[in-house]
Amino acid sequence: MNLIFVGCEYAGKSTLAAEIMKWAERTLGGTSHFHDHMSVPSSELTPEAQESLLTLHPQALEMLQRYMIEYHVSDAFYSNPDHNLMGLVIEEAVYAPLYYGYGGKDSKAPFRSPEGQRTEMARRIEEKILERAPGAVLVLFKAAPEVIAKRMKENPHTHQVVQEKDIEYVLQRFEEEFEASLIQKRIVLDTTTVTVEETLAEFIEKYELFYTDADLLRLRQHSTA
Repeated sequence: MNLIFVGCEYAGKSTLAAEIMKWAERTLGGTSHFHDHMSVPSSELTPEAQESLLTLHPQALEMLQRYMIEYHVSDAFYSNPDHNLMGLVIEEAVYAPLYYGYGGKDSKAPFRSPEGQRTEMARRIEEKILERAPGAVLVLFKAAPEVIAKRMKENPHTHQVVQEKDIEYVLQRFEEEFEASLIQKRIVLDTTTVTVEETLAEFIEKYELFYTDADLLRLRQHSTA
Protein backbone atom coordinates (compact mmCIF):
# COMPACT_ATOMS: atom_id res chain seq x y z
CA MET A 1 0.00 0.00 0.00
CA ASN A 2 1.24 3.45 -0.93
CA LEU A 3 -1.40 5.80 0.42
CA ILE A 4 -1.20 9.57 0.78
CA PHE A 5 -3.95 11.08 2.93
CA VAL A 6 -4.72 14.79 2.47
CA GLY A 7 -7.48 17.12 3.54
CA CYS A 8 -8.52 19.81 5.97
CA GLU A 9 -7.86 19.33 9.65
CA TYR A 10 -10.87 17.61 11.33
CA ALA A 11 -11.93 15.91 8.08
CA GLY A 12 -11.09 12.48 9.53
CA LYS A 13 -7.66 11.49 8.18
CA SER A 14 -6.09 10.30 11.43
CA THR A 15 -9.23 8.49 12.54
CA LEU A 16 -9.49 6.51 9.33
CA ALA A 17 -5.74 5.83 9.20
CA ALA A 18 -6.03 4.01 12.53
CA GLU A 19 -8.95 1.95 11.19
CA ILE A 20 -7.09 1.09 7.99
CA MET A 21 -4.16 -0.18 10.03
CA LYS A 22 -6.52 -2.58 11.82
CA TRP A 23 -8.17 -3.64 8.54
CA ALA A 24 -4.80 -4.23 6.87
CA GLU A 25 -3.69 -6.36 9.79
CA ARG A 26 -6.81 -8.52 9.43
CA THR A 27 -6.75 -8.87 5.65
CA LEU A 28 -3.16 -8.34 4.47
CA GLY A 29 -1.19 -9.24 7.55
CA GLY A 30 -0.34 -5.55 8.12
CA THR A 31 0.96 -2.42 6.44
CA SER A 32 3.28 0.44 7.36
CA HIS A 33 2.09 3.11 9.76
CA PHE A 34 1.13 6.54 8.40
CA HIS A 35 4.12 8.86 8.64
CA ASP A 36 2.85 12.05 10.23
CA HIS A 37 6.16 13.91 10.53
CA MET A 38 5.20 16.58 7.96
CA SER A 39 2.40 18.08 10.05
CA VAL A 40 3.29 21.10 12.21
CA PRO A 41 3.65 20.12 14.92
CA SER A 42 3.67 16.36 14.30
CA SER A 43 1.54 14.31 16.67
CA GLU A 44 4.45 11.88 16.83
CA LEU A 45 6.51 14.41 18.82
CA THR A 46 6.49 14.74 22.59
CA PRO A 47 4.55 17.72 23.98
CA GLU A 48 7.83 19.49 24.74
CA ALA A 49 9.11 18.96 21.21
CA GLN A 50 5.81 20.18 19.75
CA GLU A 51 6.04 23.42 21.72
CA SER A 52 9.64 23.89 20.60
CA LEU A 53 8.77 23.40 16.93
CA LEU A 54 6.06 26.05 17.10
CA THR A 55 8.63 28.68 18.08
CA LEU A 56 10.83 28.20 14.99
CA HIS A 57 11.51 31.12 12.66
CA PRO A 58 9.84 30.62 9.24
CA GLN A 59 13.24 30.16 7.58
CA ALA A 60 14.21 27.39 10.00
CA LEU A 61 10.78 25.75 9.75
CA GLU A 62 10.88 25.86 5.95
CA MET A 63 14.27 24.15 5.92
CA LEU A 64 13.10 21.46 8.34
CA GLN A 65 9.88 20.82 6.41
CA ARG A 66 11.73 20.63 3.10
CA TYR A 67 14.10 18.05 4.57
CA MET A 68 11.28 15.98 6.09
CA ILE A 69 9.32 15.90 2.83
CA GLU A 70 12.33 14.99 0.68
CA TYR A 71 13.42 12.34 3.19
CA HIS A 72 10.02 10.65 3.21
CA VAL A 73 9.91 10.21 -0.57
CA SER A 74 13.38 8.62 -0.74
CA ASP A 75 14.23 5.21 -2.19
CA ALA A 76 14.85 3.96 1.34
CA PHE A 77 11.12 4.15 2.06
CA TYR A 78 9.76 3.21 -1.36
CA SER A 79 11.94 0.10 -1.58
CA ASN A 80 9.38 -1.43 0.80
CA PRO A 81 5.99 -2.70 -0.44
CA ASP A 82 4.17 -0.33 1.94
CA HIS A 83 4.75 3.36 2.56
CA ASN A 84 1.84 5.44 3.84
CA LEU A 85 1.97 9.20 4.32
CA MET A 86 -0.19 11.82 6.01
CA GLY A 87 -0.46 15.28 4.50
CA LEU A 88 2.96 15.42 2.85
CA VAL A 89 3.50 18.23 0.35
CA ILE A 90 -0.14 19.00 -0.53
CA GLU A 91 -0.80 19.85 3.11
CA GLU A 92 2.37 21.93 3.07
CA ALA A 93 1.19 23.75 -0.08
CA VAL A 94 -2.08 24.66 1.64
CA TYR A 95 -0.88 25.49 5.14
CA ALA A 96 2.62 26.97 4.68
CA PRO A 97 1.59 30.21 2.88
CA LEU A 98 -1.43 30.66 5.15
CA TYR A 99 0.02 29.82 8.56
CA TYR A 100 3.77 29.15 8.47
CA GLY A 101 5.07 32.32 6.81
CA TYR A 102 6.62 30.95 3.62
CA GLY A 103 6.01 29.15 0.36
CA GLY A 104 3.29 31.23 -1.28
CA LYS A 105 2.77 33.86 -3.94
CA ASP A 106 2.64 36.73 -1.46
CA SER A 107 5.96 38.59 -1.51
CA LYS A 108 5.02 40.08 1.88
CA ALA A 109 5.50 36.72 3.58
CA PRO A 110 8.28 36.88 6.19
CA PHE A 111 10.38 34.39 4.26
CA ARG A 112 10.28 33.16 0.67
CA SER A 113 11.61 29.62 0.42
CA PRO A 114 14.29 28.59 -2.09
CA GLU A 115 11.67 26.27 -3.62
CA GLY A 116 9.39 29.21 -4.39
CA GLN A 117 5.74 28.39 -4.09
CA ARG A 118 4.99 25.18 -2.21
CA THR A 119 2.43 24.26 -4.85
CA GLU A 120 5.30 24.11 -7.36
CA MET A 121 7.26 21.93 -4.98
CA ALA A 122 4.24 19.64 -4.65
CA ARG A 123 4.29 18.75 -8.34
CA ARG A 124 8.04 18.08 -8.28
CA ILE A 125 7.68 15.79 -5.26
CA GLU A 126 4.79 13.99 -6.92
CA GLU A 127 7.00 13.26 -9.92
CA LYS A 128 9.47 11.59 -7.57
CA ILE A 129 6.73 9.58 -5.90
CA LEU A 130 5.42 8.29 -9.22
CA GLU A 131 8.94 7.26 -10.28
CA ARG A 132 9.34 5.21 -7.11
CA ALA A 133 5.73 4.08 -6.57
CA PRO A 134 3.55 4.31 -9.70
CA GLY A 135 0.78 2.63 -7.71
CA ALA A 136 0.57 5.47 -5.17
CA VAL A 137 -3.00 6.41 -4.28
CA LEU A 138 -4.00 9.93 -3.26
CA VAL A 139 -6.95 10.10 -0.85
CA LEU A 140 -8.77 13.39 -0.26
CA PHE A 141 -10.82 13.76 2.92
CA LYS A 142 -13.51 16.41 2.94
CA ALA A 143 -16.50 17.50 4.99
CA ALA A 144 -18.96 20.38 4.97
CA PRO A 145 -17.58 23.61 6.52
CA GLU A 146 -20.17 23.60 9.29
CA VAL A 147 -19.23 20.03 10.20
CA ILE A 148 -15.53 20.92 10.38
CA ALA A 149 -16.41 23.87 12.64
CA LYS A 150 -18.58 21.66 14.86
CA ARG A 151 -15.78 19.10 15.26
CA MET A 152 -13.37 21.91 16.12
CA LYS A 153 -15.59 22.98 19.02
CA GLU A 154 -16.45 19.49 20.25
CA ASN A 155 -12.97 17.95 20.04
CA PRO A 156 -10.34 20.72 19.80
CA HIS A 157 -6.81 19.67 18.91
CA THR A 158 -4.00 20.66 21.25
CA HIS A 159 -2.15 22.52 18.50
CA GLN A 160 -4.91 23.38 16.05
CA VAL A 161 -3.69 24.65 12.68
CA VAL A 162 -6.83 25.72 10.82
CA GLN A 163 -8.70 28.76 12.10
CA GLU A 164 -12.48 28.69 11.92
CA LYS A 165 -12.60 31.79 9.70
CA ASP A 166 -10.42 29.97 7.12
CA ILE A 167 -12.34 26.68 6.87
CA GLU A 168 -14.01 27.30 3.50
CA TYR A 169 -10.80 28.65 1.97
CA VAL A 170 -8.74 25.70 3.27
CA LEU A 171 -11.27 23.20 1.92
CA GLN A 172 -11.12 24.95 -1.45
CA ARG A 173 -7.31 24.91 -1.47
CA PHE A 174 -7.18 21.18 -0.76
CA GLU A 175 -9.60 20.59 -3.64
CA GLU A 176 -7.40 22.69 -5.94
CA GLU A 177 -4.19 20.88 -5.00
CA PHE A 178 -5.93 17.51 -5.28
CA GLU A 179 -7.17 18.34 -8.78
CA ALA A 180 -3.73 19.65 -9.82
CA SER A 181 -1.91 16.60 -8.48
CA LEU A 182 0.07 14.41 -10.87
CA ILE A 183 -1.10 11.33 -8.95
CA GLN A 184 -4.06 10.02 -10.90
CA LYS A 185 -5.05 7.06 -8.74
CA ARG A 186 -7.44 8.87 -6.44
CA ILE A 187 -10.12 8.35 -3.83
CA VAL A 188 -12.42 11.01 -2.36
CA LEU A 189 -14.04 10.40 1.03
CA ASP A 190 -16.69 12.83 2.26
CA THR A 191 -17.14 12.33 6.00
CA THR A 192 -19.90 14.91 6.46
CA THR A 193 -22.77 12.57 7.33
CA VAL A 194 -21.23 9.10 7.58
CA THR A 195 -19.81 7.06 10.45
CA VAL A 196 -16.21 5.94 10.74
CA GLU A 197 -17.32 2.40 9.90
CA GLU A 198 -19.11 3.58 6.76
CA THR A 199 -16.09 5.60 5.67
CA LEU A 200 -13.82 2.58 6.15
CA ALA A 201 -16.18 0.43 4.08
CA GLU A 202 -16.21 3.06 1.33
CA PHE A 203 -12.43 3.23 1.34
CA ILE A 204 -12.08 -0.57 1.13
CA GLU A 205 -14.49 -0.73 -1.81
CA LYS A 206 -12.75 2.06 -3.71
CA TYR A 207 -9.24 0.83 -2.93
CA GLU A 208 -9.93 -2.56 -4.58
CA LEU A 209 -9.26 -0.88 -7.94
CA PHE A 210 -5.74 0.02 -6.82
CA TYR A 211 -4.41 -3.13 -5.15
CA THR A 212 -0.70 -3.49 -5.83
CA ASP A 213 0.84 -6.85 -6.74
CA ALA A 214 2.22 -7.02 -3.20
CA ASP A 215 -1.26 -6.34 -1.80
CA LEU A 216 -2.81 -9.12 -3.89
CA LEU A 217 -0.11 -11.62 -2.96
CA ARG A 218 -0.53 -10.96 0.75
CA LEU A 219 -4.31 -10.97 0.41
CA ARG A 220 -4.17 -14.49 -1.04
CA GLN A 221 -1.60 -15.69 1.46
CA HIS A 222 -3.51 -14.29 4.41
CA SER A 223 -6.85 -15.70 3.25
CA THR A 224 -5.41 -19.21 3.06
CA ALA A 225 -3.34 -19.05 6.26
